[in-house]
This record gives sequence, C-alpha cells and structure tokens, in this order.
Amino acid sequence: MKNNFGKLIRVGIVGTGGISRGLAKLLARRQDMVISKILTRRKGFIEDLGVSQEYLTNDPHRVIELSDVLVVSTGDPIYSTKIIEIAFNYGVPVVTMDADTQVLTGSWLSKRGVITEANGDQPGVLASLNQEVIQMGFKPLVYGNVKGFLNQNPSLEDMLYWGQKQGYSLSSVTSFTDGTKLQIEQVLVANGLGVGIAQQGLIGYETHDFQEGAFALAERAEELGMVISDYIISRESPPGVFITATHQEDLAPELRTYKLGDGPYYLLYKPTHLCFFEIPATILNLLHRDEVLLDNGSVPHASVATIAKKKLEAGSMIDKGIGSMEVRGEAISIAQEPNHVPIGLMSEVYIKRDIAPGQIITFDDVDIPDSLAYDAWKETLRTGVSHSDYKEVVKK
Repeated sequence: MKNNFGKLIRVGIVGTGGISRGLAKLLARRQDMVISKILTRRKGFIEDLGVSQEYLTNDPHRVIELSDVLVVSTGDPIYSTKIIEIAFNYGVPVVTMDADTQVLTGSWLSKRGVITEANGDQPGVLASLNQEVIQMGFKPLVYGNVKGFLNQNPSLEDMLYWGQKQGYSLSSVTSFTDGTKLQIEQVLVANGLGVGIAQQGLIGYETHDFQEGAFALAERAEELGMVISDYIISRESPPGVFITATHQEDLAPELRTYKLGDGPYYLLYKPTHLCFFEIPATILNLLHRDEVLLDNGSVPHASVATIAKKKLEAGSMIDKGIGSMEVRGEAISIAQEPNHVPIGLMSEVYIKRDIAPGQIITFDDVDIPDSLAYDAWKETLRTGVSHSDYKEVVKK
C-alpha cells in the first residue's frame, strides 16, 4: 500500500450503529484523520449521530471514492460483503469490527484485497495480546474470552428490557445473551490464529475463579494435544480476554518473581476491549506498516452453524439469524458438519421442513436467497474441502 505519512488519512465508515457513531465522534477530534463519508442504508435524519448529517450518504461508490481506508461495522455480513468487494474494486483497504462478516466471507475476501479485523473487539484484542506474549517467549495453549452470563434461549420480554436498559438493539442484545456473538468471535480467533476448537459449541468452562477456569481449559487443551480457542463463564472474573500459556522451565523462578505463579500454566489477560477507541491505531498500523492484525485465514476449518432454539415449522421464515429468537449460532468443525448453514447466511430464509429444537440447520432444510456472500461461502468450501465432500455440501 502507498505510504500515508504526512497526509490526512481519509476514513470512510460503513454503518451507523454504536461502533460507527463512536468512531465518527472520535475521528472528528483527531489531527491525522478525517471522515470522508458515512455509508448508511437509513433514510433521513439520524438521531445521536454525533457528527454533521452532511457526512451521510446512501451511495457506496461515493464513500469509497473519497476514502483511503474503509471501516466496516454493520453486523450484517451479507451487506458488508457486497460493500467490501466494491472497496476492493477501487483498491481501498478495509478494517472491520465485524467478526460476523470475517467468519462468513473473510477468507474469500482476503484473496481479493487487504482486510483486517480491528483491535478493540475481543478477537482483535486477543490477536494483539498474542503478539505480546509470543515476543516474551510464552507458548499459548488457550485463547480465551470471558463471559459473565449465558442464556441460550432467552425470552423476548427479557431481551426487550435489557436492550432498552443497555442501549442495544434487540438483535444485538440477543446475540450477546444467547452466545452467538461469542461463538463467532472465538471461531474468528481459531481460524485467524490457526488453532483448534475443542468441541461443538466450545467448552465454556463455568467457574467462580478466573485462574482456575483458564488453567482448566489449558489442561483440556493438553489432553487434546492442540491449542484451542474457547471461553469461560464467570460473573466474578474481569471482562476482556486472556491467554493461558506455558514457558521454559528454567525461567519459572523469574516468572514467580513477577507474580505469575508457579507454573506450568501462566495466565496473561487484558481486562478491557475498548471497541471503536482502538480502531485508529489499527488504521495506522495497516496503512503505515502493512499490518494485518487478524483475518479469517485463507482456508478456515471452523464455522458458526445455525441451531434451532425451538421447533421451526415448514413454510416459516427466519428474517435474521444473528440475534434471532428462533435460532442461535454454535462453533463447529466444517469437516464434521460440512452441510451446515452458517448463521451469517440466515437472512430472509424459508424453512422447507420441520426442524426440531437443538438441531443443526443444513442446506437441505432451507431455501437460501442468492447473494454474493452465499457465492463466497460456496467458493470457500470448494477450495477448502475435497471435491467429493463439496458435492455433498452445496448442490450445484
């Protein structure tokens, strides 16, 4: 990429949700970056935008033509995939805070342009922490997320209450509560850092003791003989992310001196993930150092399958999978469940036959609308699994 030292960086923003609005307000006060345009699908005046309404546009080509870099945060991987492909046609690099898009089409997109997940959300923070601990000689065993609460099938009434209380949309607060967002984040970590998942849905060790939970996952990783991406559930633990790692035995006394315990496992964590506040640093690292912090890898091995929360009847429609009251997402091995429908594709999908609660939804169960994201997923499978397996996954 061209060197941007000494010039204002023109940042295009895609989306007008909380992340995008926060980033816009932050950029408006910087001396090295300016907002070019903010792409939105909304019409008319947007409350609480935080910057001038004149930045808004409904024309993706307009925002991309005026930008040195595009920041995408929509929570809609089908839409985001289309916009990112347009950006790549213009040669514009993309920063995402959109693990949903990365997990669905990020591998396909990474072959077509420069794309990185931003620091600030859990996957990006874990990737950044990983760089630090590797430089210090640690050998990670667990890349972990911390969740304080999980209810895989919350009620609509509870979600409406918490959405209003916390200022989130209904779909966002539901995807946080039922674990879909967490599963997506940890799959991105698994694919991007080239590590495994222990089982369908991950382990999700429940504990009152942060270190105990982190070490228990490390023991499981050693039993499996692989590094894993996973999480703990703990109301008492600090928010953020952690890495459980080992180190050289002859350095154990020094690590004990620095209050990391007796080993063989060591817990390293970052208690904050500051979302849009950390995006500008990712932009600078991308444009000045060509640093791709994290992407979904060229050939992903894990995905997030769609799981029915309740009985789904033939003829019904799922409007949106991520944050739905009907379905949730769960980490799976693509090799073990090649015919699963990624939850990012569950948008305006018709159910062809009755589906039982807890069942993984497959392509045989639904009619998926055509989209670039769907085509990208099929191509990802075509290049990532054997031809004989692929024929069973997607009927041409």
